[in-house]
Amino acid sequence: MAFLAKGKIYAAAALMMLAAATGAQAAQCGKTSAGFEAWKADFAAEARANGVGSKGLAALARATYATKTIAVDRALHKAFSGSVESFMKRRGGSAIIAKGRALKKSNAALFDKIERTYGVPPGVLLAIWGMETGFGASMGKQNTVSAILTLTYDCRRPEFFYPHGVAALKLVDRGALSASSVGAAHGEIGHTQFLPGNVLKYGVGNKNLRDKSTALASTANFLKGHGWQAGAGYQANMGAIAGWNSASVYQQAIARMATAIDGD
Repeated sequence: MAFLAKGKIYAAAALMMLAAATGAQAAQCGKTSAGFEAWKADFAAEARANGVGSKGLAALARATYATKTIAVDRALHKAFSGSVESFMKRRGGSAIIAKGRALKKSNAALFDKIERTYGVPPGVLLAIWGMETGFGASMGKQNTVSAILTLTYDCRRPEFFYPHGVAALKLVDRGALSASSVGAAHGEIGHTQFLPGNVLKYGVGNKNLRDKSTALASTANFLKGHGWQAGAGYQANMGAIAGWNSASVYQQAIARMATAIDGD
């Protein structure tokens, strides 16, 4: 899990959506499950006004309050505590490097194509892939729509999740998600764990991020969109990595692992 910034959706877009919703009596946030069903009814009108269609609205109607998501969210700060060394040890940094080197060789053509297209080397993509899901081994079992809508409803930071909530429903409309799709606790999707708004903005092809090639190319597109400088090295590209996740220990761990993978 690497949620903190996780591709910040532009604040301006969120504010525009919230402003539009405010004019039509915006859905009220809540701190428990008690108000979730009433919130869903209000949010449905806002979603419809933001272009969500019948499939997305049906997924909204089926969504349930994700208690596990709230529990994970409340403990989030602990996941990024301590030194870079301790963080890498907890997250299996040595194993990520070793497997990343092997996957770089066995998928050389794919990584070469991605680097030619986006200017992003394989090391950082493999480090993120390994850190996020163990190279696809653990993409999460939480219902994606329920998770992201629970966080959109929750009073902790609804302004951040609002555009992702709308985006998740639009992805259902487009067939990239379904009402039963599963992922990480915060609603992240696929091999490298994109939030829904970033799937819409940076996802390539059919936006099916449970497909390895699509997820890796989309991740490179995200990094390029956040200022990645081809050939500049990892220290010069820390800003782009920070766009992916705002935790300093995460950023430094990714840079260290990526350097080791590319150095093989």
